[in-house]
Amino acid sequence: MGKKFNFFKEAVKNYKTSGTVVPSSKYLANKMLEDLNFNTAEVIVELGPGNGAITRHILKKIQPNTVLICFEINDAFYKELKKIKHPQLIVLKASAENIKGEIEKLGYSKTDYIVSSLPLTIIPKEISHSILVKSYNFLEPKGLFIQYQYSLSYYKKLKEVFGDSINLSFEPLNFPPAFIYKCVKK
Repeated sequence: MGKKFNFFKEAVKNYKTSGTVVPSSKYLANKMLEDLNFNTAEVIVELGPGNGAITRHILKKIQPNTVLICFEINDAFYKELKKIKHPQLIVLKASAENIKGEIEKLGYSKTDYIVSSLPLTIIPKEISHSILVKSYNFLEPKGLFIQYQYSLSYYKKLKEVFGDSINLSFEPLNFPPAFIYKCVKK
C-alpha cells in the first residue's frame, strides 16, 4: 500500500507532469507490451515511466542483450526508478524531447520500441508534437511507438506523425480505462 500511496501523493502534487493519480494496471501493461518482440529487441525506450509500473513488466520480459532506457523528469519518480536494481535498466533524468541526443550519448543510434505513458494531452502542443516527431525519427524502420491515453483526443495528432499505421485498442481494466495507440514507423 505504501508505494501506491506515495505514487498518489506525488501524482496529485505534480498532476501537470504525471497526468494521472494512480499507477498503470498490470492489464494495461500487458496490453501495451503484447506486440513487442522481446527476443529480437536491442533497445527499448520508455517515456514517462512514473514509478515503474510498466518498467517492471518490461524488465521481466527482456532478453540479456536488450537495454531499457527510461526518461523521467519528475524528481520523486526518478528516485523511485533508480531503486530498481537491474543491469539492463538505464534511468535518465531527461525530457523525452532530448531522446536522440541522450540515447546517442549512450552509444545507440536507433530504438526498436518506444513505450510511452506521457500525458500528451496536458503537455504543451509544441512540446508534445516535438516529442512525437523525434520519437518517430529515432525508431528503426517498422519500429513501434506505443502510447496510452484516457481519451481519443490525441488520435489526430498521432496520425499526423505516423499516418494510417495506427492500431487502436482499449483496456477497461485500468483506472481510468485507457486507449492504447500502437503506431508503426513506415
